[in-house]
Amino acid sequence: MTDTQNLTLVQAVRDGLHSELREDDDVVVMGQDVGKNGGVFRATEGLYDEFGGDRVIDTPLAESGIVGTAVGMAAMGMRPVPEIQFSGFMYPGFDQIVSHMARFRTRSRGRFTLPMTLRAPYGGGIRAPEHHSESKEAFYAHEAGLKVVIPSTPYEAKGLLAASIRDPDPVVFLEPKLIYRAFREQVPEEPYTVPIGEAATRREGDDVAVFTYGAMTRPTLEAAETLGEEGIECEVVDLRTVSPLDREAIVEAFEKTGRAVVVHEAPKTGGLAGEITAILQEEALLYQEAPIGRVAGFDVPYPLYALEDYYLPSAARIEDGILEAVEF
Repeated sequence: MTDTQNLTLVQAVRDGLHSELREDDDVVVMGQDVGKNGGVFRATEGLYDEFGGDRVIDTPLAESGIVGTAVGMAAMGMRPVPEIQFSGFMYPGFDQIVSHMARFRTRSRGRFTLPMTLRAPYGGGIRAPEHHSESKEAFYAHEAGLKVVIPSTPYEAKGLLAASIRDPDPVVFLEPKLIYRAFREQVPEEPYTVPIGEAATRREGDDVAVFTYGAMTRPTLEAAETLGEEGIECEVVDLRTVSPLDREAIVEAFEKTGRAVVVHEAPKTGGLAGEITAILQEEALLYQEAPIGRVAGFDVPYPLYALEDYYLPSAARIEDGILEAVEF
């Protein structure tokens, strides 16, 4: 029997980092305040004391320098795990991400790979200012050469993080901070991986397929449970990886139900819901029985505290979107 710990998501991230640092001497954690301070959310707490300043490295507040240094380290065979304190601070490092991190394998014709995992807390719901609360995963999913992973449970946070660190190519690992400490789950103490690029069915149903990921998985399941009591059975698919998308799982769920709704907290325009809709139109059009719904954030700058709960998709708003698809 495998020993387990009852962990929150942020604790599972820390446990995953600890496991990979212990297993592979080439793994290095780096970023602003990740060392002695343990990170702004304490995701790296204790790692500096155990592994030292050569492997858990406090960097200057310079996102371009953090990502660029990690690119060089990865090109030389290390497995750096740089942290950006909030995903809304990744933009100063964007040139390094798209011009170097994403393209190094192609540019070098396969001579170099970049086994690096760029971590960042992302998403809203914690009463922080707008640059601390954005959901811009579509930026990175749009960039060929990057994998983009977004866990929704502690178990998967540890397993997906391990898979990302061990991957030969760069991964953007976005951690939904709204659920950092929202609930606990039994997580194996030993190292393990969860495959990148595979969705997970969280709830079986025959009436409508609902696709979501990250922090929106919980309100989506809440909405599905409420509707289930009214006789509407939702198939809830947690994508887990938004690049590459699990096209097979998406199409299979849609063919089963003929109806679909996509839920994400990112703005609707240009969001992943549009790409998922396109996949269904291209590969399963003849199964479609209703317009594909999108329940998303609004096309406005992320609001401050008073309107934050209105901006984020709630269980009630998700229910309305599902009902619209079902009742068409």
